Amino acid sequence: MHRVPTREKKTPQPHSSPFYNHLVPAYQALWPAVAKRRITAAIKAMNFPANSKVLEVGVGTGMSLESYPTNISVTGVDLSEAMLAEADQLIDENQWHHINVRPMNAEELTFDDSSFDIVTSFHTISVVSQPQRMMAEIVRVCKPGGRILMINHFRSDNPLIARVVDSAGNITKRLGWRTDIELDEVVRELPLRLDSRYKPNPLSLFTVMEATCKPEQIAAAEPASV
Repeated sequence: MHRVPTREKKTPQPHSSPFYNHLVPAYQALWPAVAKRRITAAIKAMNFPANSKVLEVGVGTGMSLESYPTNISVTGVDLSEAMLAEADQLIDENQWHHINVRPMNAEELTFDDSSFDIVTSFHTISVVSQPQRMMAEIVRVCKPGGRILMINHFRSDNPLIARVVDSAGNITKRLGWRTDIELDEVVRELPLRLDSRYKPNPLSLFTVMEATCKPEQIAAAEPASV
């Protein structure tokens, strides 16, 4: 008997599903109220040096873009072209000549090694299929001594809170958003120095992480003291 091949049922992956494109209106209406204030505060606290080359991974509709200073160069990437269209419109309306956006997979960045002075990413690593791969790519394209700024939900160290949040995991996974990512697992074995990790406020579900990229390469290049 001839067997008709059956399609393997796949779990929708973040950004690869049309569902994400349909989310753009709701994203623009609701997400800024939740996230914009802490993103703006974190960006402004970075004190970007003039002429810095900055990459934002997962730029979305461009909610963060107005927070960057104008004396730097910012490249934003995202896999959702519908969201990037909104970001492009925002850039044109504000004549932000220091900013450009382009479609790109966060897990397969097409930039050369050590291309950027600073890499930022906000609420993106929990919606990619391979968080460790995304972080490895961020480290790869960041210069030695460069800085990384990330804001995301990471699994709580508090067992009670972790269990409560994990209980929503089956629902959030259907939306392509994971609640079980542990920061230590994501950065393990990568050439990073974790400079700070903190909650914007004690009740926040989100963590702000700042790190220095490839610090051992900077140390190796410094002349030995006599």
